[in-house]
Amino acid sequence: MDTPPLLAVRNIETWYGPVNAIKGVSLDIAAGRMVAVLGANGAGKTTLLNTIAGVVDPFKGSVVFDGMAIQGRDADDICRRGVVLVPEGRQVFPFLTVRENLMMGAFSRRRDPAVAVDLERIFGWFPQLLERQGTHGGLLSGGEQQMLAIGRAFMAKPRLLLLDEPSLGLSPLLTKEIFAIVRRINQETGTSILVVEQNAAIALQAADDGYILELGRVVAADTCAALMQKDDVREFYLGVGAPRGDERKRRWKRRKTWR
Repeated sequence: MDTPPLLAVRNIETWYGPVNAIKGVSLDIAAGRMVAVLGANGAGKTTLLNTIAGVVDPFKGSVVFDGMAIQGRDADDICRRGVVLVPEGRQVFPFLTVRENLMMGAFSRRRDPAVAVDLERIFGWFPQLLERQGTHGGLLSGGEQQMLAIGRAFMAKPRLLLLDEPSLGLSPLLTKEIFAIVRRINQETGTSILVVEQNAAIALQAADDGYILELGRVVAADTCAALMQKDDVREFYLGVGAPRGDERKRRWKRRKTWR
């Protein structure tokens, strides 16, 4: 018998006012897997994460985590169940120190003796945070703030970590470093990870499985290795073998689905 996925999203639709941002999206995440969701601006990537995390409620469809339906539950309840979101833009506490920011992530498990162990593990992954643990979050660089946001989320002891555009505003070198550490977290702890990202090349290289969203719909889903071999993915997301001018436009209009 096949093992059920840790997360099963089925036919969700989510609206922002009059805008139907997610249109019947389904996806699975198996325990211990890292999954990338790719798409252009406006594809619905952030809405998908916010729906899973309980920031917004779906109009219809289901989100099942570890066998329990979580759609419509409060975001803090979903977080306590093990689904933790690192939002776009990091959103660290600017007037708290690095250590205080990290301990805020452990707020719901303050009496857990493993908190100290997890804190040391984060400092091992992000030695920059150890060096700056007494510095206010608002004084960190963009890369350090992203490290802090990921570390703070891990302090909540996630079973599924949701990352929204972790490369946003970062240099290519820092982006590569962040993704290497995210993959390390996945492999060393078994934490499942769902990352939405515009940098398709690095996301597909880091993750196990991938989905591509267009205008709120899944248009491709496969292992990342398989996706990187698809002509349309290589052309429109990796920039490999892309035609120029009118031919590119004609090929874009012709494409109906990548499934």
